[in-house]
Amino acid sequence: MAENRLNTVDLDRQLSEQTPQEIIQYALEEFDNIAISFSGAEDVVLIDMACKINPGKVQVFSLDTGRLHAETYQFIEKVREHYGIEIDVVFPEAAAVNKMVREKGLFSFYKEDHKECCSIRKIGPLRRKLLTVDAWITGQRRDQSPGTRTSIPVIQDDKAFARPDDSLTKFNPLANWTSAQVWNYIRSNNVPYNALHDKGFVSIGCEPCTRPTGPGQHEREGRWWWEEATLKECGLHAVNINK
Repeated sequence: MAENRLNTVDLDRQLSEQTPQEIIQYALEEFDNIAISFSGAEDVVLIDMACKINPGKVQVFSLDTGRLHAETYQFIEKVREHYGIEIDVVFPEAAAVNKMVREKGLFSFYKEDHKECCSIRKIGPLRRKLLTVDAWITGQRRDQSPGTRTSIPVIQDDKAFARPDDSLTKFNPLANWTSAQVWNYIRSNNVPYNALHDKGFVSIGCEPCTRPTGPGQHEREGRWWWEEATLKECGLHAVNINK
């Protein structure tokens, strides 16, 4: 595993002045065992950039919660074929899912909140995956969520998912980009995207917890719409809340 040559706070100041491509190139050069987390449009922008920088080093994984839209499964396959890459699709533990559904039914998150379901279907699988890498790259942007992502750094120590007595570095190369910049890149570079975006969906998660957004609504308003608007994180990026 590569060792951090600078404190991540100092390094963040330097990388924040660079382009997403330069940040990705730095990440790929510094870490041999690094993976891109793939679920949405931003993540495919990262895959596209990484494939152009160092195609032989692109490692990608995606979380299959078992509750995704049909269009999302088709999207995953489209990306795999378009870039000719392997995508490690990670699943939740069947026993944990069975226990929750048996005790609380299939839609307990509407009555309580989404945390338990997301913990089993997303956080558990993500934790297992991140135990196998030294760094990961995400598509988080600061303008994605009004209450949780406005100050995310370009690089950070991910203490939430690091192995015991070890470190895990997290890169957010698109932190300074806007949604408009993401979609301009997608259109300019013929990047595949989820067909749900053409149906009014902006931020896409599991089928029961995602709906289209209307004019003037923030993109995260389509996620867990029955809950507090400023705390819409599933736990994959819990550090955004627990600062």
